[in-house]
Amino acid sequence: MANNKPAYEARIGKIRAAVWENHGEKGAWYNVTVTRSYLDGKDWKDTTSFRPGDLPAVRKLADQAHTWCLEKRNAE
Repeated sequence: MANNKPAYEARIGKIRAAVWENHGEKGAWYNVTVTRSYLDGKDWKDTTSFRPGDLPAVRKLADQAHTWCLEKRNAE
């Protein structure tokens, strides 16, 4: 994660998928993070722990991130 901004980001409610672009000798590769935002007092925080009701959004966002990565790779 060379920079602090994802190459792609999608949200459904409090669930977020971010695709991070990395570069090396063999070209670009991608990592995906999926997080859930929650309010802790007055501060928003992120976790990688999900409730059962979050899982349909996690699945959909993971699929969207996967599609983005494939399209990006095919465009290169």
